[in-house]
Amino acid sequence: MSSSIVDINNDTEAKAASLLDAAALSGQKNVLFFYAEWHEPSAAGGAFDVVVKALAGQSGTDGVNIYRVLAEEAPSLSQKYNVTTVPTFIFLNSDGAATERIDGGEDVARVTQCYSRLASSASTTTSSSSTQPSPTTQQPEEQSEEKEEEQTLNNRLLSLIRSSPIMLFLKGTPNAPKCGFSRQAIEMLTESNLTFGYFNILEDDEVRQGLKSYSDWPTFPQFYVKGELVGGLDIMKELMEEDGGLVSQLELEDYVIGTSGSSSSSAVVEQQQTEDTTTSTTTALSINDKLQQLINRHRIMLFMKGIPSSPKCGFSRQIVEILDSYHVSYDAFNILEDEEVRQGLKEYSDWPTYPQLYVEGDLVGGLDIVKEMEEGGDLKDLLTGDMTD
Repeated sequence: MSSSIVDINNDTEAKAASLLDAAALSGQKNVLFFYAEWHEPSAAGGAFDVVVKALAGQSGTDGVNIYRVLAEEAPSLSQKYNVTTVPTFIFLNSDGAATERIDGGEDVARVTQCYSRLASSASTTTSSSSTQPSPTTQQPEEQSEEKEEEQTLNNRLLSLIRSSPIMLFLKGTPNAPKCGFSRQAIEMLTESNLTFGYFNILEDDEVRQGLKSYSDWPTFPQFYVKGELVGGLDIMKELMEEDGGLVSQLELEDYVIGTSGSSSSSAVVEQQQTEDTTTSTTTALSINDKLQQLINRHRIMLFMKGIPSSPKCGFSRQIVEILDSYHVSYDAFNILEDEEVRQGLKEYSDWPTYPQLYVEGDLVGGLDIVKEMEEGGDLKDLLTGDMTD
């Protein structure tokens, strides 16, 4: 079952819904979403409204009531919860107490996280109260070992989530998705021309099961931006349908392939062209800064023709297949979309061809070097070195 959304347009409706009586709210979980019609992100069709509707439509979240409150028309309710800005989200547990709140801002992903924690809290509480083991069931040593293992897994999951500014956990790879939902997520990211990292959860059941608990999100694919959970395919679809799609709604302009850093570099070049001295030196520095930033954008960075889900040459396709076979997260840059990067990187790294693979900011080489390392057994250690800590 899914959650319900109730519109509250004034204090009379708030009173009728018992929202002004804290005692009346006990026994059920509630989300109060305060918005204003003049505030586009929270108004109907805005990013926050879209996410709330998507969350409410998810199965398995029955028992959570969502109240969409017109803040300025319900002053008593707004005053009760000290609402001074929109959007404001109040998350109330089954005791009627506010467990979390969000005041203003544009962090759509945080709404998803808070809602997921609230939705899962009751089942967790019920389970622990009905099946609580006796004090002698586990020895302190066993409990300590379990906590240590859990912390180790959580550290690994956090490292994976933060390994790329845009991260997708899916079934399969961009070249070979293993379910329709994962395929649709890849298509949306590709259509948005976004560079992203990914992890194939079919190859690692520990990550697959652990991530469900870690992020309080039971299904895949899971989409993360800057280390924060945005949600699954349904939320991606809702955001995609809004003005500007994923790029605009999640402010991902810096990660559109072929545009990262291009405007700032052009501005530097244009400014230097008006001066009589040091023009070429300053321009070269600006290009090198841009290249260094791109190279260090991800621990494993591939400069290729095309993108992983759509390589534009056989060499690039082969190196993508090799990287995918090790099930590591990596980022890629399409040199066909930026001639300045394409030509500049050849000189910067003294390597004349593509693709070019970098690990931890250092050039590994092209396809021939990568193949030699794979045959010699060195490539796996290089690519997965950060996963064995």
